[in-house]
Amino acid sequence: MATLTCKNYFNGRWETGVTTGISTNPSDLDDVVAEYARADKNQTDNAIRAAADASSTWAQSTPQRRFDALDQIGSELIARKDELGELLAREEGKTLAEAVGETVRAGNIFKFFAGEALRQGGERLASVRAGVDVEITREPVGVVGIIAPWNFPLAIPAWKIAPALAFGNSVVFKPAELVPACGWALAEIISRATLPAGVFNLVMGSGRQVGQALVDSPLVNAISFTGSVGTGRQILKTTAERGAKVQLEMGGKNPLVVLADADLELAVECALNGAFYSTGQRCTASSRIIVDAGIHDRFVARLRERTAALKVGHALQRDTQIGPVVDDHQLQQNLSYLEIARDEGAEHLVGGDTLQRQTRGHFMSPALFLAQSHHRVAREEIFGPVACVIRADGYEHALSLANDTPFGLCAGICTTSLKYATHFKRNAQVGMTMVNLPTAGVDHHVPFGGRKESSHGSREQGRYAAEFYTTVKTAYTLA
Repeated sequence: MATLTCKNYFNGRWETGVTTGISTNPSDLDDVVAEYARADKNQTDNAIRAAADASSTWAQSTPQRRFDALDQIGSELIARKDELGELLAREEGKTLAEAVGETVRAGNIFKFFAGEALRQGGERLASVRAGVDVEITREPVGVVGIIAPWNFPLAIPAWKIAPALAFGNSVVFKPAELVPACGWALAEIISRATLPAGVFNLVMGSGRQVGQALVDSPLVNAISFTGSVGTGRQILKTTAERGAKVQLEMGGKNPLVVLADADLELAVECALNGAFYSTGQRCTASSRIIVDAGIHDRFVARLRERTAALKVGHALQRDTQIGPVVDDHQLQQNLSYLEIARDEGAEHLVGGDTLQRQTRGHFMSPALFLAQSHHRVAREEIFGPVACVIRADGYEHALSLANDTPFGLCAGICTTSLKYATHFKRNAQVGMTMVNLPTAGVDHHVPFGGRKESSHGSREQGRYAAEFYTTVKTAYTLA
């Protein structure tokens, strides 16, 4: 396959970087996906200034113009879903079916926010004072810095960029260095959507250079970040010092509770999908599977059988169910947690082997453990195909175990009891709950986000995105 040449996009022009990086295919390490321009702090500052200069023009643009631009972007993403899905699978390593689905989702996100550009409203209220009118409106925040992760290289940038543009902001977008070609492909589509120069900018490069410049710049009014807890905390400190708006999504250690009355096959399917699909590289993955003692042994036996049967292989092969781990660093981290789990006394049930395939790649069989709630494998986010089962003595114990975590992104329950399902939805200390569904898998038109160390700031996606990408103004007029 051809190697792409990917440039940065500043102020309506494609630009080379200070240095050049490469991205490789995790399914085939001999396949160079892209050579990409790496910007430094100075180039990033230039992109930020371009965004700042363009912000007032786009803020004053009509809702119809914003609709047309975003709808065009969404339509092209969907029309090119097979081509872009193949690029995504090749560069990030998720299966082709998942990659095509993600591309369609990104397109639908842009189309949803195209509609939101037309649906922006306000309020007009009577004042408590005679003869005074009160209007409440929303205005763009200005320049938005977007720092995106590698695991959903089209969908997550889409759900940040689309609302930013829909509500009249200008954007400086930094994709993860593991997936520059996906970021560039999205930027190339956006570049043809008749936006004024400087409204959208793509800056590829390291977190130390590009990311830090975005976080530090007084011209960047808001930062939307998805990534690690450690980096998120540093961004929060820096942005707080200069009063910038910040939105952080930082991961999870999500529980799936399986009660004794659950449909066994449905529960196993939820666990398998939630824990291992997308190679477990999802912040919504259910890596803690909490199972009632009444069904525990039967559930574990069936999940172990199904886990062992998963087909791990090249992401572009149609029959592959689990693609490669994204890179060697992540693979070694996964393997280190297997040793930690064994050393702490967790029982290794199946998987965790590095695998050889026809091409050199970062292939690993999904791993399953029996663990206690205090084991690190049950408490720390691994971000790979590693899950553990924890035994619970009834519903109350299961709920307590589910909430016993510093994270709070999502939680699921498998049960046929309306009573327990309702109680769990109200009492799980998370931002999202699932009943008889995998914890991984969310709609694009409703809020996404969590509690505790998983998230900070207002929600992403859906109509709630307006809370972050706009600021509220109250206007008084003497009639």
